[in-house]
Amino acid sequence: MQFSARQDIDAPIDRVFDMLAEFEIYERAAMRRGAEVCRNDALSEAAVGAQWDVQFMMRGKERQVALQVVTFARPNELVVDMNSKNITGSVRCDLFALSKMRTRATIVTEIKPLTLPARLLIQSAKLTKGTMTQKYKTRIAEFAREIEERCGSGR
Repeated sequence: MQFSARQDIDAPIDRVFDMLAEFEIYERAAMRRGAEVCRNDALSEAAVGAQWDVQFMMRGKERQVALQVVTFARPNELVVDMNSKNITGSVRCDLFALSKMRTRATIVTEIKPLTLPARLLIQSAKLTKGTMTQKYKTRIAEFAREIEERCGSGR
């Protein structure tokens, strides 16, 4: 199952990439939502090989996901792979400079089932793919606005 969104952001490509690579923000956001996040690398900055183990509750069960940065090509591409017992996938962020102060971001999330129960879960999710796609695009648009606001405030 794949979700994708394209969003134009009023900010320079280098600044957008730097904000996408601020992994500490994602860690804190996950912890605020009740997840346990454990960084598993000794890297001092964002780079290929950064890894996390994340545990969270979903549909009444504890889930565990391992995340790893597999592509870190500043300022154009960032790919994070995710693996769990039942599902594997990736999040790919491609950036393209439209002008000095405008960037087009294309974000694609793909998940693949590894087990029969996961396949059934994804198959049932496909019944509501239209709604899920709209929520995904809305969240990407909100994220783009957050980046624009942070760039505008000089942070």
